[in-house]
Amino acid sequence: MRNLFNSLRTRLVLSHVAVVAGGVTTFLIAGNRLAPVLVDSHFRQMESLAGSMMGHSQIVDLEQGILVGFSRALLIAAAASTLVALLAAAIGSARLLRPIEVIRTATRRLADGNYSVRITPPRESELAALADDVNTLASALQDTEARRMRLVSEVAHELRTPLATIKGYMEGLVDGVFPSTTEIFVATAREAGRLERLADDLSELSRSEENRLGLEIRRLNLAMVAVETAERLHPQFDDSGVALKVQPMPVLEVDADQDRMAQVFTNIIGNALTYTPEGGRVSILGEVKGGEVLVTVTDTGRGLTPDQLHAVFERFFRADRSLPGGTGIGLTIARNIVRQHGGDVTVTSAGLGEGSTFTVTIPRSPVSGAGS
Repeated sequence: MRNLFNSLRTRLVLSHVAVVAGGVTTFLIAGNRLAPVLVDSHFRQMESLAGSMMGHSQIVDLEQGILVGFSRALLIAAAASTLVALLAAAIGSARLLRPIEVIRTATRRLADGNYSVRITPPRESELAALADDVNTLASALQDTEARRMRLVSEVAHELRTPLATIKGYMEGLVDGVFPSTTEIFVATAREAGRLERLADDLSELSRSEENRLGLEIRRLNLAMVAVETAERLHPQFDDSGVALKVQPMPVLEVDADQDRMAQVFTNIIGNALTYTPEGGRVSILGEVKGGEVLVTVTDTGRGLTPDQLHAVFERFFRADRSLPGGTGIGLTIARNIVRQHGGDVTVTSAGLGEGSTFTVTIPRSPVSGAGS
């Protein structure tokens, strides 16, 4: 019984009946109170006009008969109104609850993993907005599931190559195909190192996406972090024949984790080196804009297509897999770290062959000693 009264359908019907009952009750009370007075007043006027044509008792009987008939008419009208109200409430609640049931069915299918389900928005604006929200949720879940499947596939691909190499070396050693030389063991150790780096990268990615990096925030000059990172990577640029130019930068005071921000610049500058050919150039510039500090890393490398601009921060994305590089999650980790600092990493490119510009944006720290 309690569940029955908790039903929206029951409440809608009862609300309609309550409205009709209130109206009918008011109508009956007003009719029963006013009708005798009005009828009696009317018959007194008739009696005074008719004179002796009708006796007083006849007039009283006629008056009572009219009042009884009027009361019966009121009761019949009240009963008919209640039945019509019940019918209207049943039809109205059915029309209202039908799209709600459709939405419930769709959400249950989403919970079961069917992310392709979509709802046709009903005519009612409020329910149409709810249906649109469910469709948006379904699209987001479908995209998440697609990324998850792609992640599993890409992790399997990254694991397969070093494992196959290690397995080949081990089988060759067991079968006597390969001699037990230092080169074989070094190559095997190198492939094992690739697996270890992949495991470390995946662990780092997981912690960055779950905001579990354990940041040690302190006041620092972001320009100095960028400069020190560039100096540390300078030998790699020299070996690749790529020029590294660090532009003069003002003091960029931020509240951040120094080691994590160094990791951000290492990933971004290293990515620029990977995709910049010999003879190219990578430039680093820092500036203050309003309440934010910006550090841009611009290269003259291969550039990015519009589609790649949207995908460049996705896990395991690599614009050109033929080039040597990491696992393709460095930029994903870098953006997650910066977002944990309240900033963001963005990228722009004019197209293939036009280079790329990555911009790290961090909220500027308030001036020391500033009061309220």
